[in-house]
Amino acid sequence: MTLPASVTTLPAAVLWDMDGTLVDTEPYWIETEYAMAEKYGGTWSHEHAMNLVGNALLASGDYIRVHMGIDRTPQQIVDELLDGVVARVEVDVPWRPGARELLTDLHAQGVPCALVTMSWQRFVAPILARLPADTFSVVVTGDRVELGKPHPEPYLTAAAELGLAAKDCVAIEDSNTGATSAVAAGCTVLCVPHHVPILEGERRVFAESLSGMDAAGLTRLVTGATGEVRDARNT
Repeated sequence: MTLPASVTTLPAAVLWDMDGTLVDTEPYWIETEYAMAEKYGGTWSHEHAMNLVGNALLASGDYIRVHMGIDRTPQQIVDELLDGVVARVEVDVPWRPGARELLTDLHAQGVPCALVTMSWQRFVAPILARLPADTFSVVVTGDRVELGKPHPEPYLTAAAELGLAAKDCVAIEDSNTGATSAVAAGCTVLCVPHHVPILEGERRVFAESLSGMDAAGLTRLVTGATGEVRDARNT
């Protein structure tokens, strides 16, 4: 497919969040958290679960240890969470609307994509196995970086491994934690809120969904976004 002449230069790369953006696995995490609370006699709430969206796993493990009130280390909590969500995703991968279609069009247009997720490799692997092997040129997982989102390290790592400057890349995120990470790295961020709200701010543009979006539409939406906010939900 040839892009219309009205579309400006495509981004150098698109850097994708996973949970809530590419796939909707948050319900899997939440179910596993509640099961853990029941197993160990802890307490949990939807509010606590939402506070973990987008966070690094060990930070989430420590939050669960404190707020669930269970006698487990953060590492033990993360290991058990991963056991639960991996078992679920191996049965069914809940793709977000439009995500795979946009990935396919970006690949057709020669735009490299990277996956930038705070999930660990053993959870990411069965999801990547459902996609063509060359879908992502780079995969940055939470167990590969020292500092997770909202720190910029994950996005800086992805851009560097692509041989690019983060400022030339577009990130796609569903959480304020992730958007903060990407903006701090220098990316323009397409924000598609799902389970949690995302604050407006510099280099953040908004859309309700990726459904129906292709490389041309993504480019039109984010062009000129630096220093201003554009919101596709009201256009």
